[in-house]
Amino acid sequence: MRYRIFIEQDEDGVFVAECPSLPGCISQGQTRQEALNNIIDAIKGYIESLKKHNEAIPPPITEELVEMMD
Repeated sequence: MRYRIFIEQDEDGVFVAECPSLPGCISQGQTRQEALNNIIDAIKGYIESLKKHNEAIPPPITEELVEMMD
């Protein structure tokens, strides 16, 4: 499954990663790669919790990229 994540650096230099498809699924790291690794773990844990509680798992994303030429 594929989920879109956003990674931004905050004012303290910490990288914050969020998965909008999974409300409240947020993690962080001292580097971009650490934040990425941590959000992957958070997503796995989030989905495991949904399964454990017999809750619906949000569908993975499908995405298209469109290149615009002048």
